[in-house]
Amino acid sequence: MLHDPNRVYIFDTTLRDGEQVPGCQLSTPEKIEIAKALEAMGVDIIEAGFPISSPGDFQSVVELSKAVQDPVICALTRANKGDIDAAVAALKFAKRPRIHTGIGSSDMHIKYKFNSTREKILERAVEAVKYAKQFVEDIEFFAEDAGRADNVFLAQMVEAVIAAGATVVNIPDTNGYCLPDQYGSKILFLKENVKNIDQAIISVHCHNDLGLATANSLAGVINGARQVECTINGIGERAGNTALEEVVMVLKTHHALNLHTNINAKHFHEISSKVSRMMRMPVQPNKAIIGQNAFAHSSGIHQDGFLKHRENYEIINPEDVGINEADIILTARSGRHALKHHLERLGYTIEKINLDQVYENFLILADAKKEISDDDLLTLMSDGEESTYKNGYKLNGLNVSCGDQQQPTASVQLEYEGQVHTAEAEGNGPVNATIKAIEKIIGKDIQLKEFTIQAMHGGSDDTSKVNMRVSYADKSYLGYGFSTDIVKASADAYLDALNKFL
Repeated sequence: MLHDPNRVYIFDTTLRDGEQVPGCQLSTPEKIEIAKALEAMGVDIIEAGFPISSPGDFQSVVELSKAVQDPVICALTRANKGDIDAAVAALKFAKRPRIHTGIGSSDMHIKYKFNSTREKILERAVEAVKYAKQFVEDIEFFAEDAGRADNVFLAQMVEAVIAAGATVVNIPDTNGYCLPDQYGSKILFLKENVKNIDQAIISVHCHNDLGLATANSLAGVINGARQVECTINGIGERAGNTALEEVVMVLKTHHALNLHTNINAKHFHEISSKVSRMMRMPVQPNKAIIGQNAFAHSSGIHQDGFLKHRENYEIINPEDVGINEADIILTARSGRHALKHHLERLGYTIEKINLDQVYENFLILADAKKEISDDDLLTLMSDGEESTYKNGYKLNGLNVSCGDQQQPTASVQLEYEGQVHTAEAEGNGPVNATIKAIEKIIGKDIQLKEFTIQAMHGGSDDTSKVNMRVSYADKSYLGYGFSTDIVKASADAYLDALNKFL
């Protein structure tokens, strides 16, 4: 039945199982937006909803069927005619419709949920598949709670529903109970003991109650399943479902499995954010593949190894899942290599910097702040207490006078290679006068190309950040300065830019 025995089909149930999470309900336009994103990503089957459950869910399946072209559109039902009739009506516009019907298969469900017997449950399963088959060719049957079902009876049920017309048989670990070896063995048992198993695709649908959903799904695939039912971000009832992004990236990373999907993983970051935002379900920072810390490195040992060779500490390229680059997070645990990486990224030439002194100051700041931002680094580099440059100009003194009735004047004292230099100049403002005084000492033809001032948080007493871009010998250099005094911040920014080339 399979054209490619090594292809794993991705069945996304974000809009059905995922939407059952309290507080995650979506409007029809929101469902359509997510469905189109799933389609663009290459999802094979989209479970659009449970039509009999509400008029809103019914209508969502109708509208989604109209909006999406390529994927199979699937509607969930229980094993009864009313549910199936509703699904048939909701799928009337679907280009490739599928009905997903089923019933409990474990003795627990048979006795305590249905108050029935194995024989009667088997009859209902076959009857539902045969009825649905009259309207839709593609029928998926779910054997609910198959994870806890007796394997011999489960095999009997699977064989019967395939004979009745099921094209896909779903073996759910509904309660997330199984261990990977147990679940894998269950799939293998069906492969080896169901006579007509080659006439259907085996699907795995695993929940994450014990944190084993992805592991169990992969165990199922390794043992012969070729469809995985999953959700974006692993969203779903209770502890969630198998995370789509995790299964896909495991298959992409482990080439020895010789299995592949049709998913374009570069969409992961975007669609993860979309689902998180629309369903109001934040993604935990340490979530595999798409968590904000999934490609962040803060340990000094890890940072050093990563910067020397990415594969030392990353088995996935962040660009492959739609993230621009890994984050090297600066903390007190970071080493010189990580600090050097960030300083170079900000435009500093390491050979000109007193890296030992900067690193010492960095550690003091990192112990106090826990995590260091770019602005923190720029502040550190523009600090006038200790020269950060091996042979740089250091601002020792600055006096400015200005007012309505007088020409702005600045007196500057710079230290350079142990010598103190002073100069005074007038300008059309206090910053201009300060720069002119510095130029007198430097004696170089330097042009100021860009000058911006930004309050760090707001308020007249707040620290201001000054960005300057200067041109010298047809090259541009950026400088940064920080101070509650805008003129002092401007002088620091100007010297920061000059020290990068002088």
